Amino acid sequence: MMHYKLRDTGECSDTPISCGSCLGGNPYVRMIKGVYGKECKTCTRPYTVFRWKPSREARYKSTQICKTCSKLKNVCQVCILDLQYGLPVEVRDTMLSINSSSSDSIPRSNPNREYLAEEHDRKARSSGVEYYDESYYYLKPRPRILKFQRSAPYYERNQPRICSFYTRGECTRGAECPYRHEMPITGDLSQQNIQDRYHGVNDPVALKILNKAGESAGSSGP
Repeated sequence: MMHYKLRDTGECSDTPISCGSCLGGNPYVRMIKGVYGKECKTCTRPYTVFRWKPSREARYKSTQICKTCSKLKNVCQVCILDLQYGLPVEVRDTMLSINSSSSDSIPRSNPNREYLAEEHDRKARSSGVEYYDESYYYLKPRPRILKFQRSAPYYERNQPRICSFYTRGECTRGAECPYRHEMPITGDLSQQNIQDRYHGVNDPVALKILNKAGESAGSSGP
């Protein structure tokens, strides 16, 4: 019964949807593929997980959401940032005047999210359409979003994780330690949630960018 459910509702893919920053600068990156390896963190369906190391010094990256959910919001499967601008969903939708709550009507409850994802998959297979929401591709970019978009990959995001022993003053490996020796970020920026980032709500990184841009999170002006 479990195999039947995975075959009917799970997502199997050959390549991930990743931004340049998460993919890294190595053109020969090797990936580990796990078919139905995890549940998507937004729709909860089992999906094909990809794991790789962007560079020799970087930490391993892995996909967090399924390909269908990635296409629905045009975001990277790893960092959940917009693929075109490299910005959080909340920032993109605010600056382009997209109503996140109604543009794709992605429900919050698990059964409804799973049903929506399956429906989009069926439509894509029958019509051959690669992208599910055209609103992200045909809106004319506005000067303010072009000012804040990331024009080049940001590889610093792939740095090794912070050494937990160092934060306690107990690491004895010094320069040989493969983890970063610095204190972790505290405050609002440390309270990031994948589902909130995906839906474009309560994202502290987005709020910081919007405050810098001099506009509120609920603004929808030109």
